Amino acid sequence: MARFLLLIASAMLLSGCNLVLLNPSGDVASQQGDLIVYATVLMLIVILPVMALTVFFAFKYRQGNKDAAYDPEWDHSVSLEIVVWSVPMAIIVCLAGLTWVATHRLEPYNDLPRVSAETAIDPNVTPLQVQVVALDWKWLFIYPEQDIALVNEAAVVVDRPIEWLITSDTVMNAFYVPEMAGMIYAMAGMETELNAVMNAPGTFEGFSSNYSGNGFSQMRFDLHAMSGEEFDAWAEEVRTDTPILDTAAFEDLSQPSIDHEVTYFGAVEDGLWNRILNMCTGPTDLCNNDMMMVDALGGGGIDGLWNRELYRGLCSADNPEALFAIMRPDLQLQELEILQAMARDPHAVLPSSSTQVD
Repeated sequence: MARFLLLIASAMLLSGCNLVLLNPSGDVASQQGDLIVYATVLMLIVILPVMALTVFFAFKYRQGNKDAAYDPEWDHSVSLEIVVWSVPMAIIVCLAGLTWVATHRLEPYNDLPRVSAETAIDPNVTPLQVQVVALDWKWLFIYPEQDIALVNEAAVVVDRPIEWLITSDTVMNAFYVPEMAGMIYAMAGMETELNAVMNAPGTFEGFSSNYSGNGFSQMRFDLHAMSGEEFDAWAEEVRTDTPILDTAAFEDLSQPSIDHEVTYFGAVEDGLWNRILNMCTGPTDLCNNDMMMVDALGGGGIDGLWNRELYRGLCSADNPEALFAIMRPDLQLQELEILQAMARDPHAVLPSSSTQVD
């Protein structure tokens, strides 16, 4: 009787659960939820018969059933082997195909092909870009188009594509809004990207889904999905009478804090995101991209110091063409391909160097 009552109580508790992953508000998360359902149904084709047969065999061949057939010499059945191996193999093939197609369709770095199942992407609509920095233990959101920044609060426009650019100023975290899309990692010195969309207004919870220390449990934020007019009014409110997110303010934010209050910044210092990404927000820090260019110019030895001074202003992290034109003329024929690879875009149309080498 006690077990029965416990079962009833569990069913009542589960009946009130909000199954966010299977009923999200974003199209990407909705497709991921469908993938979970399809994969579960395919696996149940094996799981349910196995569970049913387990009960059937235990009951039929119990010690007290004298009518059950008893054949101690039986050891093999071709038909049984075909069923036992072919059905799981067919399910594995179906799961592999389903996962392959869905993985490429939901690639987080790709631009969205649609807003929802009924609405295609409008080519005239520019995605809303949000730069995300994981700190100890809070989230910083920078809006370059609106020139604002916030701590532990973000907002997006309903049915407008969102391009999240994500990094970390500390240990690895994972950016996750279950209602919007799957999680993606935030790593120091690296930029990950998540393209998504919200299809319904409301306030949704986001958090870090990768353990990162003492304040991990409080590393949460509210994501507001609203209309375009409401978003403009919200951005204007943030922009009014609030401090500027400059290097000094960021250094203060980078100090560990737990359950940090929501903070608004009405303007953002130029170039701050690139310095955060290249881990050089301090006054004496050497940026990662500059270090890579130093390495490309010969390293930190005598030759490298000479090359750095000789080609200062000609060759930089933002303009590496001089490196090919002056130092490695043998690579000029491959210059465009190399620059495209550096831009991570095989279709990028980049100007070739106009410098001529005799």
